[in-house]
Amino acid sequence: MKNTEFHPADYDNHGHLRLPFLFWLVLLLQARTWVLFVIAGSSREQGTALLNLFYPDHDNFWLGLLPGIPAVLAFLLSGRRYTFVRLWHALRPLLMVAQMALLCWQPVLWFNGSPVNGVGLALVVADIVALLWLLTNRRMRACFALEKE
Repeated sequence: MKNTEFHPADYDNHGHLRLPFLFWLVLLLQARTWVLFVIAGSSREQGTALLNLFYPDHDNFWLGLLPGIPAVLAFLLSGRRYTFVRLWHALRPLLMVAQMALLCWQPVLWFNGSPVNGVGLALVVADIVALLWLLTNRRMRACFALEKE
């Protein structure tokens, strides 16, 4: 049933609340290592060079895939969120935990000797904004809420 606190354009033809556009950007931010992995896999000769450019330490690459798992799962389940309601409902806390892990990851790399650069600072700022958005956006909360029938 439609809720009156959201604009009518926020609903699809079936009366379900649409996922916000920023949700997709947050998923891309969280799954950034997965995106790099897919790009490196699709470019045959430059794949290894691309991975070495962003992840000179291969352990960081494999560890970087872990926080992206909830985002990849959200990408896959977004079209079937009314089929897997309980799993979809459990994804919001997982996305927030993954975002907190990504937020803490960059400073840990800095403390372990990785140089502080503009890209790292931009990622930290983007992670902070994404975490605040995940925590405070009402439409986002409503999209993950269990619907009462």
